[in-house]
Amino acid sequence: MKKILIIGASILQLPAIIRAKELGFYVATCDYNPNAVGTKYADEFFNVSTIDINGVVSVAKKFNPDGIMTLATDMPIRSVAAASRALGLPGISIETAIKATDKGEMIKAFKEQGVETPWFFIINNKDELDIVIEKLNFPCIIKPTDNSGSRGVILVNRKKDILDAYLYSKSESRNGSVIIEEFMSGSEVSVEIMVVENHPHVLAITDKKTTGAPYFVEMGHAQQSQLPKGNIEKIKDISIRAVKAVGIKEGPAHVEIMLTSEGPKMVELGARLGGDNITTHLVPLSTGIDMIEATIKILTGEKPVVIPEFQKGSAIRYFSVPSGRVVSIDGLDEAQAIEGVKQVTLLRSVGDNVNQLRSSNDRIGFVIAQSDNTHKAINICKEAIDKIKIQIDNA
Repeated sequence: MKKILIIGASILQLPAIIRAKELGFYVATCDYNPNAVGTKYADEFFNVSTIDINGVVSVAKKFNPDGIMTLATDMPIRSVAAASRALGLPGISIETAIKATDKGEMIKAFKEQGVETPWFFIINNKDELDIVIEKLNFPCIIKPTDNSGSRGVILVNRKKDILDAYLYSKSESRNGSVIIEEFMSGSEVSVEIMVVENHPHVLAITDKKTTGAPYFVEMGHAQQSQLPKGNIEKIKDISIRAVKAVGIKEGPAHVEIMLTSEGPKMVELGARLGGDNITTHLVPLSTGIDMIEATIKILTGEKPVVIPEFQKGSAIRYFSVPSGRVVSIDGLDEAQAIEGVKQVTLLRSVGDNVNQLRSSNDRIGFVIAQSDNTHKAINICKEAIDKIKIQIDNA
């Protein structure tokens, strides 16, 4: 029986753990949390943090898997790369892992390879901020170089607000470094790519909906993109060049792009499967392609089939409610009964507190739908959300 090591055992990695088991793999996982939800689904569990590179390498040598992967989060990527290299398994190099997880190194790689980016400054301390402050154009964006899920991302409209914004963003940066860059307006999309034998295959382009300024929390995704065909082709081109710029030669990539008035420009990318149910749910619903299975095959030495079986519309929309305490939740059965609704998930229960939306962790649930086209799938999500009444006490 083939073995696979999945780095992380949280709800984010659970779909990979379950799918690997369905495919007949003997599955081990590791996580700093011994009570992580995925532990009970795996055959073996190692109580090691996903960002403890040496620890993960030791686990890999002990378990001796046929492949190593993670899902939906950037933090374990360096551990995955180091462990894969130590065992001579398929996967990205350590250099690529750094470029795919450090936004500063990433954007420098894009610039060196001629991939379109916003203007940017990498700031390591307040003295460097003082040096560049007169060069900044407002509004601009500040974000940590080494975090994800919208943590520490903030829009700055005025020069006088730059220090407070810098301190906020730095507080969410593990290495203390932040990046200040051009605020790009336009249509934001993500591109789901599978690289097979050094050839990037674009599987889906996803329209993105966010809260907008100042925190830009993602509140919805829909496939396939409803942008004009000419723009779609430009987006495919830049995404493929971006993947090559950071050196991804095999495995998945999740690429985020802003279509501006000057054309598409890179936001960032991950050398992994995308989160927010994009690759686990939306891609299979819109194309029939199982990206988890494809990733497992690539990283265990097999060649997957990445040809779409069909073209449909799929969408996810997150609930938007005020902060406070959940008093009641009604209408779930009615929402789930709507034709086309594939999943309704609530991440809070009656009595739980809801925080102000500042990052993805503050969202309380979502609806996923499928239909003949993207527009219909979005409308089904909206109809289902309207059926669900969530009463919040914000006193």
